[in-house]
Amino acid sequence: MSILKAAIIGGGHIADQNHLPALAKLSDRVKAISICSRDIHKAQALADKHGVPFAYDNPDAMYRSEGKPDIVVNCTANNLHYPFTMQALENGCHVFCEKPPAMHAHEAREMADLAKKKGLTLAYNFQRRHAPEYATLKNYHALGNLGEIYHIKATYLRRRGIPGWGNFTNKTIQGGGALIDLGVHILDLALGLTGYKQPTRIVANTYDFIGKTGGKGLKGAWNPATFEVEDACFAHLSFPGNVSIALSTSFALNMEQEETINLEVFGTKGGAKLFPLSVYTEIAGELADIRFPHLDDVDFQLQNTTAFLDLCDGKQANICDGEQGAILQSIVEQIYQSAANQ
Repeated sequence: MSILKAAIIGGGHIADQNHLPALAKLSDRVKAISICSRDIHKAQALADKHGVPFAYDNPDAMYRSEGKPDIVVNCTANNLHYPFTMQALENGCHVFCEKPPAMHAHEAREMADLAKKKGLTLAYNFQRRHAPEYATLKNYHALGNLGEIYHIKATYLRRRGIPGWGNFTNKTIQGGGALIDLGVHILDLALGLTGYKQPTRIVANTYDFIGKTGGKGLKGAWNPATFEVEDACFAHLSFPGNVSIALSTSFALNMEQEETINLEVFGTKGGAKLFPLSVYTEIAGELADIRFPHLDDVDFQLQNTTAFLDLCDGKQANICDGEQGAILQSIVEQIYQSAANQ
């Protein structure tokens, strides 16, 4: 099997700390050969740090040169996911894109359709799928032990976690706030347990009280005068078959914990909480709680990059592919639309 050549587009933290180290650990399958950033000095510095041969400040030049890749890892800002992914697909490259898929539902659909048309792999970096708790819960459910799942409470909440850096409060670049940055992670997990379907009805509310007022931050200081996104979002999603998901996500919320991430799953035979993984059921006529104290730690990014390479090789893989990404982006857009109409 030939080793695939990979290019990174976007020279920020996620490329440096997540993707390049994961690619290096999979050197028997893939090699990073190019880094492209609008700042050539940044691209070159990152290439030097990770031993990558080529650096560019223009993807057109990269695709025309000896640094042309087989795979593009799209680590750009949210508003650039669509154009750079489409360009990579048009140049015959598989694409591993950071989340969220895009800014708009039609963009995610176009990306999925183009990948399918060209016979290329498109997937997104929702790496929390590889948490051992989630993998174990999915296996437990597949055995029929939870029965039919009919409701999930999905939460990703921060008390005062508005990022004080980057473009997280800029709607033009980011597309939204807590929902599109944090909520999509836990929404992906909930959808994965309910068949990844389109909802039949969505009712949602978004808020920006704390973001626009200001106050103490636990992730740096933000400027309330330029705060353009939601600091909290709450949505109820109804699906075919009387299945529902209650999604709660926030950058800033007046709550006790600094941060909480969890799924609470309710099925006809049993229920579960994801972190720490616990199952609540009935055994031998008695109520029973099941714990899983021996789950191993996992490198989420390494596992998700491996899944992407498997998908490129035509294998089944636990990863958010282009079709699922289009569904998720459509739901995100519908949540924002519902909130805007309240």
